[in-house]
Amino acid sequence: MSLMQRISLIFRSKANKALDRAEDPRETLDYSYQRQLDLLSKVRRGVADVATSRKRVELQVNQLEAQSAKLSSQAEKAIGMQREDLAREALTRKSGLVNQITDLKAQHAQLQGEEEKLTLAQQRLQAKVESFRTRKETIKATYTAAEAQTRIGEAMSGIGEEMGDVGMAIQRAEDKTAQMQARAGAIDELIASGALDDVSRPGGNDDIARELDSMSSQSDVESELAALKAKSAPQAIEAADDGDILQDDEEQVQREASKEGPA
Repeated sequence: MSLMQRISLIFRSKANKALDRAEDPRETLDYSYQRQLDLLSKVRRGVADVATSRKRVELQVNQLEAQSAKLSSQAEKAIGMQREDLAREALTRKSGLVNQITDLKAQHAQLQGEEEKLTLAQQRLQAKVESFRTRKETIKATYTAAEAQTRIGEAMSGIGEEMGDVGMAIQRAEDKTAQMQARAGAIDELIASGALDDVSRPGGNDDIARELDSMSSQSDVESELAALKAKSAPQAIEAADDGDILQDDEEQVQREASKEGPA
C-alpha cells in the first residue's frame, strides 16, 4: 500500500467515525421519510399530468366527432339540394376527421394505460411509505427509550460526562475545604505558640508585652496557689493538735491498765 493510499484510508476512517458520532438515527429516518414523501408527490403529479393529457385527448375526440357529425349532416343536406360537389367536399373533410379521431383514440387508450400503471405504482408506493412511517416511528421510540435508559444509567453510575464533571467539582471542593481547614489549624497553632502575631489584639505584635502578659499570668497563678496553701494551713494545724490529744488519751489509758494488771 502506497503512502497516499494509507493517508486516504486514515482520512476516510476518521471521517466515518466522526460522522457516526454526529449521526442521529431519528434524524436520518425522518430525512428518508421526507424523501419518500417527495417521491410520492412526484408520482402523484405524474398521474395527474397523464390524466390531464388523457382528458385533453378526450375533449379533442369529442370535438372531432361533433365536427364529423356536422359534416355528415351537411353532406346529406347538399345531396338534397342537388349539390353533389358540396356533399363530396363535406365527406372528404369527414374522412380526414375520422383518421384524426382514430389516432386520438389510440393515443387516448395509451394514456389511459399509462395512467392506470402510474395509479397502481402510486398506490404501492404510498403503502410502502405508510409502512416505512410506522416502522420509523417504532424505531425512533425504541431509540429514544434506549437513549433515556442509557443516560439514567450513566447518571446513576457517574460515568456520564455531566456527572463526571459534577464528581470532579465535588472532589475539588472537598480538597480545597480540607486544605483550608488544615491551613486554619496551622495558623491557630502558630498564633498560640507565639510564632505568629494576632493582629486583632491591641499590641498583639509586641513581643515585650506578650512576655509581660505571660509573667503576669504566672504571677497570678503563684498568688492563687499561695492563697490556697494559706487557707489549708490552719486546718492542718488543727488536725495535728487533735491527733496529739488523742495520742495522749491513749497513753493515759494504757498506763492505768498497766497499774491494775499486777493487782
